[in-house]
Amino acid sequence: MNTVLLDGARGGAPGAGPRAWRRLAANRLALAGLVIIVTALAASVAAPWIAPFDPNAATPLLRNAAPGTDGHLLGLDAQGRDILSRVLWGGRPALLSSILPVAVSVALALAAGLLAGYYRNRWSALIMRVIDVLFAFPMVLLAIGLATALGPGAWAVSLTIIFSATPYLTRVVYAGVRAERDKDYVEAARACGATTADLLLREILPNVVTAAVVYGTTLVGGMIVFQAGLSFLGLGTQPPHADWGRMVAEGAQVLVLGAAHVATIPALVIVTVALAFNWLGNGLRDVLDPRD
Repeated sequence: MNTVLLDGARGGAPGAGPRAWRRLAANRLALAGLVIIVTALAASVAAPWIAPFDPNAATPLLRNAAPGTDGHLLGLDAQGRDILSRVLWGGRPALLSSILPVAVSVALALAAGLLAGYYRNRWSALIMRVIDVLFAFPMVLLAIGLATALGPGAWAVSLTIIFSATPYLTRVVYAGVRAERDKDYVEAARACGATTADLLLREILPNVVTAAVVYGTTLVGGMIVFQAGLSFLGLGTQPPHADWGRMVAEGAQVLVLGAAHVATIPALVIVTVALAFNWLGNGLRDVLDPRD
């Protein structure tokens, strides 16, 4: 009986994985988001091999040239650099400074949320009070403070995202653990002599990690926009290195010259990839909802 309870609680039904993939494939927005994300990641990784030009090589005579000029598919920017090449290379800092910090935040949130949600003592209360304090820090002001202390760049952006995302994710894990810790399958495992570590890692964790991953996936979309905003303000990747937010900032300076494509193209890339993560996160939430 206990085995049935535990297996059922973990969602270990045969064929659950293939069924989840079929449901995800049936969700057109989620599938489109997955395709866009995979394409963006693959293009960024392969940038050294597929970029048609050096992203920092300038052709002054072709400054602000329109898309399609002399083999430059997306045109050139204010310094005469190929926009397509810079978009491909710019995906590296944009995606790395968003996805990796959110992944770190998920890991931190799982650890903090498990401990705070399971125990009923002063230490669990202390963890949640620290989380409440972190909620009080505005993201932009925190980024400015870290950039002042560490210098502008990817490190400041990544630490800002970790500090900003961890409280939200911890709340999600904490609520899930509080809902799971007194259920029958946990009591059954405890009655069978399971240790606290077994209860946390083998029984409760599998039932809360999905919510954290789904929320984290959705959160990445917002963090991509946030990272681009910091680069736009000059707190992120520094020139001459390509970065989507930096490209928008540089393009905004030539809008009055009629070269709208310089800012519009990287802005559209940011919006599209951010939406893709939101679509995928929403699709994962529907696919993995245990009530369905």
